[in-house]
Amino acid sequence: MDEREFELINIIGMELRANQRDLSRQMNLSLGMTNMLIRRLITKGYIRIKQLNKKKMEYLLTPKGFSEKLQKSVKYTVHTINAIGLVRRGLSILLQAEYKAGVQKFYLLGGSDLAGLVEEALREQCGPSCQLIRIEKVLATMTDGVVLLCRELVPADVVVPEVRVVNVIEELAKHQLLATQALAMA
Repeated sequence: MDEREFELINIIGMELRANQRDLSRQMNLSLGMTNMLIRRLITKGYIRIKQLNKKKMEYLLTPKGFSEKLQKSVKYTVHTINAIGLVRRGLSILLQAEYKAGVQKFYLLGGSDLAGLVEEALREQCGPSCQLIRIEKVLATMTDGVVLLCRELVPADVVVPEVRVVNVIEELAKHQLLATQALAMA
């Protein structure tokens, strides 16, 4: 089952009495593409059609469709948990290196879920000896620590020559690339 089929099964599983036009709008697909996906899912036995009247139909998940939806959801959840574990390990390595280099004050810029993971990892790696301060912007007076940038889009006010800024997303990507290369060489 591909991603679009899975998305359609999820929508049909949540929506009662959705018609093809509603489904195509929700999925941002043409009516013809939605029709093709529905026919494919019917052929595979994941959904069935119930005729409500001459013009209206209802799409229902079959037991096989519910089972497939559940299996794919579980796989996605396990994959996500594993990905979070990889991110946490990368953060631990990154923060441990900073701590060993003598950094004890960390400024955290960004309010994303990644910032929450950084905060947890910092507590685990450094304990109470480190100071973490959440900030909204970088100031030239922040030379006594490291700014940990936890945003995808880098704001213009991050570039302050006197302040050391670590782009956490870029560093995690480098760490992931190195880990992948090491596995390939082994």
